[in-house]
Amino acid sequence: MKKWLAGLSLLLLLVFPLSACTQNTVQKVRVAEVTHSIFYAPLYVALSKGFFKEEGLDVELTTTWGGDKTMTALLTNGTDVALVGSETSIYVKNQGSKDPAINFAQLTQSDGTFLFSRKDVKNFSWDDLKGTTFLGQRKGGMPQMVGEFVLKKNGIDPKKDVKLIQNIDFANIANAFASGTGDYVQLFEPTASIFEKEGKGYIVASFGKESGLVPYTSFMAKDSYLKKNSEAVKKFTKAIYKAQVWVKEHSAKDTADTIAGQFKDTDPSIIETVVNRYKEQKSFAENPVLDEKEWNNLQDIMTEAGELPKRVDYKELVNTTFAEEAASK
Repeated sequence: MKKWLAGLSLLLLLVFPLSACTQNTVQKVRVAEVTHSIFYAPLYVALSKGFFKEEGLDVELTTTWGGDKTMTALLTNGTDVALVGSETSIYVKNQGSKDPAINFAQLTQSDGTFLFSRKDVKNFSWDDLKGTTFLGQRKGGMPQMVGEFVLKKNGIDPKKDVKLIQNIDFANIANAFASGTGDYVQLFEPTASIFEKEGKGYIVASFGKESGLVPYTSFMAKDSYLKKNSEAVKKFTKAIYKAQVWVKEHSAKDTADTIAGQFKDTDPSIIETVVNRYKEQKSFAENPVLDEKEWNNLQDIMTEAGELPKRVDYKELVNTTFAEEAASK
């Protein structure tokens, strides 16, 4: 009996450390973001606050600078998860992909660009754009599609009422405007706020407010990855939801202070201003569930821009299982 107990004790000593090691195993998840922006504040909060680590994940974040590069990284297994505009998953599906990119968690729910005027326009009206030169975003991308959608919604024909410039690379649009090109420009933050502070012009309208709710940026992964790594995706989505709740419940300054390490070259006051602006217009999704109404709004915008050859059913490219489970707890 004593020998049996001694043997059992030895077995337990061997098993318990092994179990502990198994439970504490950290899984690496590679994430490629389409750009590095304060617009993605909840993601950086999740990293800074250790929400991914709490879930047993080691998240490696890489900026891939562009929707095409981000999707290439995803489709060629250069990354596990892509943070990019949901329209890219539709493009990939329509190209006949057998392993489509599935949207599983939404991060932003509105456009993140602003209409910036070179002159101080008192009591701005969208009619003020008629006859002016408008420096827009790259054709085919969400900023451009939303931009034209909003112009049309406000009675502006982008092809007739304004001189539309779309042949400048995304990275050079702000510099082109600063150098004297255009009367109006569609800018992301923090550039818009920085330019305003430097006296280069004025923010006169928000494309996010005008376009309504849309899955502007979401986390997506290949269908095969979701099936093989469902537990990791579940934990990842849970961490994102924690961050979304944290951002909602904390002040813009708290959020700015938390993510400041991600933007060391940006004035802390600018970060706070940008976070506050996005919070006020509810650009940050309050939970990771991408709903069907937003999906349809996205495709309406793409159709209006002439960039959608075929509509894709919501259930084909959106999996809300992980998001709904995370948000229900």
